[in-house]
Amino acid sequence: MKYLEEFQNPDLARRLLDDIRASVTRPWALMEVCGGQTHTIIRHGIDQLLPEGIELIHGPGCPVCVTPLEVIDKALEIASRPEVIFCSFGDMLRVPGTDRDLFRVRGEGGDVRVVYSPLDALRVAEQNPDKQVVFFGIGFETTAPPNAMTVYQAKKRGIGNFSLLVSHVRVPPAIEAIMQSPECRVQGFLAAGHVCSVMGTAEYPELAERFKVPIVVTGFEPLDILEGIRRTVRQLERGEHTVDNAYPRAVRDEGNPAAQAMLADVFETTDRAWRGIGTIPQSGWRLSSRYREFDAEHRFDVGGVNTCEPAACRAGEVLQGLLKPHQCEAFGTECTPRNPLGATMVSSEGACAAYYLYRRLGAPAAPAAPLEASPVA
Repeated sequence: MKYLEEFQNPDLARRLLDDIRASVTRPWALMEVCGGQTHTIIRHGIDQLLPEGIELIHGPGCPVCVTPLEVIDKALEIASRPEVIFCSFGDMLRVPGTDRDLFRVRGEGGDVRVVYSPLDALRVAEQNPDKQVVFFGIGFETTAPPNAMTVYQAKKRGIGNFSLLVSHVRVPPAIEAIMQSPECRVQGFLAAGHVCSVMGTAEYPELAERFKVPIVVTGFEPLDILEGIRRTVRQLERGEHTVDNAYPRAVRDEGNPAAQAMLADVFETTDRAWRGIGTIPQSGWRLSSRYREFDAEHRFDVGGVNTCEPAACRAGEVLQGLLKPHQCEAFGTECTPRNPLGATMVSSEGACAAYYLYRRLGAPAAPAAPLEASPVA
């Protein structure tokens, strides 16, 4: 497949690493704001191949991981109702709530179904007019447009037994919150290419200028990551702080106007809680007043949920980039993918899951082997 092998070429990886080494004169701390990028970095050992002093900080880039516990518990309460068919992507089923997860609800008799598209859930609603069908709509700007389109179609086609449990979040306010934290060490960002393919780059120049940090839009293959790091380090060494699109094969500055128009019609921005982080102003979406009838929280009146995070789970610090997963005392012992304490261990984009899957179980590894043995290959 085009753009698969080409962007995993070990010879090109070595050349990019040589260029990064030649550019670096001092330590720099960069943050990737995408769980897919985190998994690429850990899987291919990119962080271990970089020159000493270049640190990659894993940010809150996993949409499953930042879905707040309160919303998870609301999902569990709705899914337990006998009149409800609850539809979700598969990675949400093992995310722990206060005392159970969606797998447990299904085992107890709840009608919980895995779907591959929100339109699949709308089809379930058409086929089951005597049931209330709820789709769990989570994610960043990437998954918001298809969820918005599904609600738009439900209204247009008069499918009144469909609703959306919304927990959508936005990346730029999260970057702002990270930079305003007194514990922030981030000096540059690798921005998520799939988010920018939808929203474009217009929201980032103001952040780059205000916080004096370069923001480089980056893809997801090993060479994409290395090129993003190379461009970010080059800006930092020159004292520059601009937005740079290193993923032009997928991202245009204007993004996807049709998707943006759909978002503007169906959603409106709102303050949103992020699991382990807290509430970030204007960092999420909710259904606009024109589509409020399709809001599952309003339809099922699930307010007043009492939540309790496991005391041993330090996923919040991982999501903020304050802690590497293996530095958590529960990592790999009390907390494993089979028995997770937090969403960062169970999600396919979670940092803890990446460290566990690719055997980063202890202290940081020794310096990287010569490039001839590079795991990028």
